[in-house]
Amino acid sequence: MVVSVVLLWVCFCMLLFLIRTRRPKHFPPGPQTIPIFGNLHQLNLVNPVNDLQKLSDRYGKVFSFYFGGRPAVIITGMEAMREALLTKALDFAGRPGGVLLSHLTQGKGIIMADYGPSWKEHRRFALITMRNFGLGKQSMEERILGEVSYICAHLEKVAGQTIDPQTLFHNASCDIICSIMFGSRYEYDHEFFQAMIKMMADNSKIANGPWGMIYDTMPLLRNLPLPFQSALRDYHTVKMHVLDIVNEHRATRTPNEPRDLIDGYLDEVDKRGQDPAPFDDSQMLTMLLDLLFAGTDTTSNTIRAAVLYFMAYPDIQERCQQEIDMVLEGRDQLCFEDRHSMPYTQAVIHETQRAASTLPLSVFHCTTKDTELTGYQIPKGTLVIQNLSSVLHEETQWKFPHSFNPNNFLNEQGEFEKPPAFMPFSIGPRTCLGEGLARMELFLILVTLLRRFQFIWPEDAGEPDFTPVFGVTQAPKPYKMVVKPRTITAN
Repeated sequence: MVVSVVLLWVCFCMLLFLIRTRRPKHFPPGPQTIPIFGNLHQLNLVNPVNDLQKLSDRYGKVFSFYFGGRPAVIITGMEAMREALLTKALDFAGRPGGVLLSHLTQGKGIIMADYGPSWKEHRRFALITMRNFGLGKQSMEERILGEVSYICAHLEKVAGQTIDPQTLFHNASCDIICSIMFGSRYEYDHEFFQAMIKMMADNSKIANGPWGMIYDTMPLLRNLPLPFQSALRDYHTVKMHVLDIVNEHRATRTPNEPRDLIDGYLDEVDKRGQDPAPFDDSQMLTMLLDLLFAGTDTTSNTIRAAVLYFMAYPDIQERCQQEIDMVLEGRDQLCFEDRHSMPYTQAVIHETQRAASTLPLSVFHCTTKDTELTGYQIPKGTLVIQNLSSVLHEETQWKFPHSFNPNNFLNEQGEFEKPPAFMPFSIGPRTCLGEGLARMELFLILVTLLRRFQFIWPEDAGEPDFTPVFGVTQAPKPYKMVVKPRTITAN
């Protein structure tokens, strides 16, 4: 009797699953599902990007995929991406609930906040405040170049040695965003600073990696002591540290004389009087952590990728250095405007962003209303995944889609030219908030380093491995390098 009841219950659950995962009429096509897993078994969870491309080759540029019982729509290629994120931008501007990242942030802040008034106000506040503190101005250039001096000082000490740069560039990127938010920077050997950087790198791997997908797909497992618990715990630890900084600012600030972004936020709360909503402490803390994560991991991993390419292609490194020496002849310091006189170096930096594909699946979206995409009907609340990597390597959009080649960004006259398929920060209203800061950092940091140093692949290190470590932000595999100071010359 008991066995019969159990079998009946199992059959009922499987029937219910099959009904739930039956694709609605005019929904994008996709692979057949299986109970519990949906289509998850068809992905290499270590890095699913290649598998998603194979599914797109079979089912089209817009196809459906089930994470357990939850349907998702995968967008591949530039045309479908532009239709969703530009032509129908507001229809696809939502953020999904019920995933690890939304639980970490509780749907607050900027990155994982759903489309609506609170998100709009906080994004606008962050953009205006960052501009007030120098973004796009000479003061921000000085802030970045000041931070680069710490990297250069370290590299001079270890010149000629084989070193591991795993966190070196994270240190600089994190300190730049910390100086904007907190009004101060950390010493690179600060214990909590290093723990915070490790947390961001680890959580990036977990959130879009196998354990993150298991968390998103199988809610019954979320309370078990599995690796995603460390992501929740570490995020809370950093959040409490930032709260201590906020409380210190409260005690020392002078109203309407903001020293940094925190003071600016507290001024905004005061200005709103008795009802400051949606501005409050929980929103502020999540926004600060959003900016900390977005301002650290993406930029630093792109710089690490660039250095790897410099070592793998020494002829490209040398040509950049010749151009830099010629443009900066007789000057102690560069400026962001110099990029217009360095087309080849600009092309190399952009090619690094394209080839490295640092945000391969961007941040997941969801639909805010019933809508259509390339003729398919997509209901409100559907999880939407942008395969940005597919656009950055799309064969019809690039001269050399599958190899590292700066000519992807140079026209026949050798002038820098940015193709429309270049969208490493996504596009539309939810494009990366820190894009302007990231572009400035990449140029100023990489050009300064190329001017001062030569990067050499160690003789005993084998061949460079460009296989990325997948995550919310994709990173190069750990590698070693040798740094040699340059004698600056001009042609």
